[in-house]
Amino acid sequence: MFEAAIFDWDGTLADTRHPIVVSFHRALKENGLDVSTEYIERRIGIGASDTFREILRSQGHEVDEQLVKRLVARKSEIQVELADEVQLFGGARELLAELQGKVRVALASMNNRMVIGHLLKAKGVEDCFEVVMTGDRVAHSKPDPEIFLKTAEALGVKPENCVVFEDSIFGVKAAKAAGMSCIAVTTGVYSSDELQNEKADLVVKSLSDPKIAVFVMDKM
Repeated sequence: MFEAAIFDWDGTLADTRHPIVVSFHRALKENGLDVSTEYIERRIGIGASDTFREILRSQGHEVDEQLVKRLVARKSEIQVELADEVQLFGGARELLAELQGKVRVALASMNNRMVIGHLLKAKGVEDCFEVVMTGDRVAHSKPDPEIFLKTAEALGVKPENCVVFEDSIFGVKAAKAAGMSCIAVTTGVYSSDELQNEKADLVVKSLSDPKIAVFVMDKM
C-alpha cells in the first residue's frame, strides 16, 4: 500500500539538463578544468560533489576537498542564475496536484538546498512537498539509498510503502536498494532499456502517462 510518493527533481519533475551542463562547464573552466557535455549528463543525479571528485580523479588530479566545495558553490550560483531556463515537464503539476491529500508527497534530490529551494519557489511548487531532502543533508550519493531512506523517515512512512519517481539509473538503483517501488521516466538522459535493466517497476515516457495513475492508485 502506497502512503508516500517521493520525487526526484532534475530530469524527473523539471527539465534542468541545459542549466546543469552550463553550470558545470563554467565552474570547471574558471578553475582550468573541463570535460565533455556527455560526461556531465551521464552523471546528473549523483550530486555535484561526487561528480567534481570523479572529474578531478579522471584528469589525474588529487581530490582537494576545498576545491570541490568551491566548485560546488560556484556551480550552484550559476544554476540559480539560470533558473529562468528551467521548465517543469508536461504532467508534473497535474500529477503533484492529483496526489495531494491522497499520499504524502516529498522531494529527494542530490542537488543542494540553495538551488532546489530557489527553483521550487521560482516554479511555484514549494507547497507541494511535505519534506524536501537534498544532497547536502546526506553523507552518501545515489545510488546509495540514504537519501530515500531519510526522506521516508522524515515522513514517518515505511520504505515499502513509498513509490519513487526517478529518471536516472542511479536514482532507480537507490530506490530499489531502499526497498521502495520505482516509476522511471525517460525524460532524462537514460533510455527505457537502461532504466528497465535497473528493475524499475514501471517505465514511462512522461509524467502524464495514464499508466502512472493505474500503478499508483491501485496500491493506495
